[in-house]
Amino acid sequence: MASSNKLYFIVTKKPEYQGLLNVGRICYISEYNHKSRMRRSCTKLPVFLIGSHSLLDHEIELSCIEQLSAEEAELLQALPEDTDRLKWFREGDALRAALGLSVGTVVTVEENGERLRGIVRYIGRLTATSYSCAIPGTFFGIELQGEDRGKGNTDGIYQYKTLFSCMKDCGMFAPFSRVRPVAPSSLSPSNPELSQTGELAPGDRVTYFIGDEYRHGMVLLVQEKDGEPSVRISTDTDENGKRGGEVDVPLLVVAKGEVPAEPESMDVDATPVEKYSGGLSVSSMVEVDLAKGTSYGIIRWTGTLPGCPETMAGLELDDDYGVSDGTFKSLRLFQCPPKKALFVKLRTCRPDSRFQSASADCSEKMLEADDAERDAGKLGTVPPVSTEQVSQILLGRMKGIQGNYNSCYMDAALFSLFSCSSVLDTMLFKSTEPQDAPIQSTLLHDIVNPLRNKGFVEGRHIMKLRQQLQDHGYSKSFTTDEKDPEEFLTIIMHHILALDPLLQLSAAGKVQESYCYQIFLEQNHSLVLPTVQQLLEHSFHTAGLKLAEVPSCLILQMPRFGKKFKMFDKIIPSLELDVTDLLSEGPQQCMLCGDLAQTECTDCFKDPVFSQTGFKIFCRTCSSQVHSHPLRRSHQPVALDIPKGYLSRSTPHTLIRDKLELFAVLCIETSHYVSFIKYGPDSQDWIFFDSMADREGERGGYNIPEVTACPEVGMYLEMSPAELANQVPRDMKGVAKRLFCDAYMYLYQSTSMCLYR
Repeated sequence: MASSNKLYFIVTKKPEYQGLLNVGRICYISEYNHKSRMRRSCTKLPVFLIGSHSLLDHEIELSCIEQLSAEEAELLQALPEDTDRLKWFREGDALRAALGLSVGTVVTVEENGERLRGIVRYIGRLTATSYSCAIPGTFFGIELQGEDRGKGNTDGIYQYKTLFSCMKDCGMFAPFSRVRPVAPSSLSPSNPELSQTGELAPGDRVTYFIGDEYRHGMVLLVQEKDGEPSVRISTDTDENGKRGGEVDVPLLVVAKGEVPAEPESMDVDATPVEKYSGGLSVSSMVEVDLAKGTSYGIIRWTGTLPGCPETMAGLELDDDYGVSDGTFKSLRLFQCPPKKALFVKLRTCRPDSRFQSASADCSEKMLEADDAERDAGKLGTVPPVSTEQVSQILLGRMKGIQGNYNSCYMDAALFSLFSCSSVLDTMLFKSTEPQDAPIQSTLLHDIVNPLRNKGFVEGRHIMKLRQQLQDHGYSKSFTTDEKDPEEFLTIIMHHILALDPLLQLSAAGKVQESYCYQIFLEQNHSLVLPTVQQLLEHSFHTAGLKLAEVPSCLILQMPRFGKKFKMFDKIIPSLELDVTDLLSEGPQQCMLCGDLAQTECTDCFKDPVFSQTGFKIFCRTCSSQVHSHPLRRSHQPVALDIPKGYLSRSTPHTLIRDKLELFAVLCIETSHYVSFIKYGPDSQDWIFFDSMADREGERGGYNIPEVTACPEVGMYLEMSPAELANQVPRDMKGVAKRLFCDAYMYLYQSTSMCLYR
C-alpha cells in the first residue's frame, strides 16, 4: 500500500540533465520536504524513483511532473512500461473509472482483442516487496461469467498464493487499462456499449416488475448473475407484503423511479424513542432497530430529504446492512464503503448501548469522576505509570485501551508510546494550530491521562480520535478499516501536531528526515537469528546511511511485508541499541585499542576477525596495521568527521557511548496487533497488552482489553543464540513466542530526553 506521508508524481516532460529518467516514470517525495520546498518557492523537487533501491534523489523541475494520488500511482505502476503509464495517465477516463471499482463490481476485461464479461473478486498487488519506497502496482482479479467462462488463465492463484477462488480458467488478473465497469460509479464515465445497465447505480430508487405487479425498492448492486445482467434490490415490501428484505431481479424488469414517501423507513422500526429525540449529532455512535435486529453505526449526516420533512440521519453501519455508499438519489451526502450507508429518522436512533455499561468495573461513575477531575484541571499532566505502579494500575482485565472495530493498530501504538514512557510527551503539550487542537485534547485528556491515571481507556474515546482524523481528510476509512501503525503515527506526529522529525538520516552528504525507519537488507545477507542491533547496522550499511544526530525516539519497522511475509522466523530484541558507530560525526572509539578513532572501513563490515558484523572504526595506527594484511590491502578506509579540538588535545579522551533503551514492541501475527512493554530495569519487567483479549456478547457485545505480566520473556532473553534458535515457537512459554516471532515495530528511547525519569 502506498505510504500516506508521501506525495506521488509522474514525469510528463523529459527533465534536463536527467538522461536516465524517462517520461512516464513514477516518483515520490515526502510531504514534509514538499511543503518545505513550496514555502521557499523552489522550482525543483528532490524526488525518489519508484522501483529504485537507491536513496539518492533526483532534482526535477516542477514543469516536468504532475501530481498523482497514491491510488493513481499504484494503478499506473501496474503497467509494464513508462510509455504506457504516460499514455493512460493522459487518457484519464480509464484511470478515473478504475478508482470507482470495488470487489463485486460487474466489469468487462479486454483479452486478445475481445471484451469478456466478469465480476471483480480481488483488488491489490500481486507481488510482495520489503522496500518501503516500492509500490508493485494494483491489479484486478476478475472471475469471468456466462459464456466467457473458461476463457481465463487462472483459478485465482498467483505464484502459489490464492488471491480469490473460482473454477479453473475462469479467472484472470489485469491492470486497470484493460478493465471497464459495466455500471458507472460517481468516478467513472458510462460505458457506451452497456448504456442500459449504466443507467442504474447503488442507492437509486427503482420500480421492478414481478409478473403483472410492480414494487419499489433501492438498488444495492448491479451485478452479473447466471451470465445475465442483474440488479440486487432492497425491497420496500416483499411478495407477502412484509417490509424489508432483498431480491435479485433481471435488469430488463427494472426501471428507475421516483422515491415514494418516507422511503428510508423501509427497514426501520420507526417507533419513536422520545428519550433520545435530541442530543445526537454528527459523529454520535448510535444503534437502530432494523428488520434484521439491532444494528450499530455512526451518524455521518443529518438534515431533511425530499418528500420527508422530518429530520433524517445518514448512518455508516458497522455491518453491511445498508443500501448505498453515502449517496441518496445520486446525491452524495457522505462517504463510506458500499452497503454501509442507511438513511433513517433521527428520532429512531439512540446512543450505542455497548458503551453505556461495558463493565461494572468501568462504569459511568468512573467516567464521570474522570470528567470531573479533568474539568478541575487535575489531569493536566499525568506522568507515565512507574515500575512500582504497574501491578496496581495496569495489570488485569478491562485494563489498557478497549478495542473496537479494527482499532487494534491504534490501541497497541498508543499503549506502547504512552503507558510507561514519556519520550514523546512533548507532542501532548506543544502549541498547535486551532483546527488541530481538538485532536491534541482528545489524545491528552481522553486517552493518555486516563490510561496513566486509571489504567483504562474506553473504546468510544479511540473512536472519537479516529473520527476526528477522518474528518480532517487523511483517510476516508479511519473509523472502519485497519491501518498500519506507522501510517497513524506519522499522521499524528507530522500532519496534526507538526512534531519535528524524529530521525535525521545522512546519506551521501544529504540529510533526510523521517519519523520511522524501515529496515531492509540485501538478499545475500549472512544473518540467521539476528538481533535488532545487527539488523539496524546491516540496513544502514546496505543503504549507505548514518545518523546525523542521536534521536530522542527511534521507531524501527522490521523486514517484513504486511501480515504474511517475514524475512526472519525469530528476531532477538536488543534491550539497548548502541548507535555510537552509526553517527555521521562526533568522537568515536577505535574498536581495537579504545583510543580516538579517525578512520572507518565499510569493506571490513562483514569481516568476522574483529566481530561477527558491524561498523569497523579504527585509530590511524590500528587501521594501518589491519590493512597491511594481504586480504585487506584493497580496502578503502575513509576519514571520520571529528569535532575540532579533539585531535589537538594532549589529555586522554573520555568517550561516552550513545545508547538507546528499548521500551516497547508492537507485534502482528496475522491481522491483529498487540504490544509488549519493557517497564522496568529487571529482566522480568515485561507486560503484554491486547485490546481485544476477550469479548462479552456477540454483535451487541463489547471487547475486553487485558494487560498481563509476562516475566517469561526475560528467561528467553538470557538464553544464548544457539539455545534460542532451538526453541520451537509453539512450545515457548506464555506469550513469549509472539515477541520473538511476530515483531513488527521496535520502539527505542533516549533516556536523557524523557520528561519524567
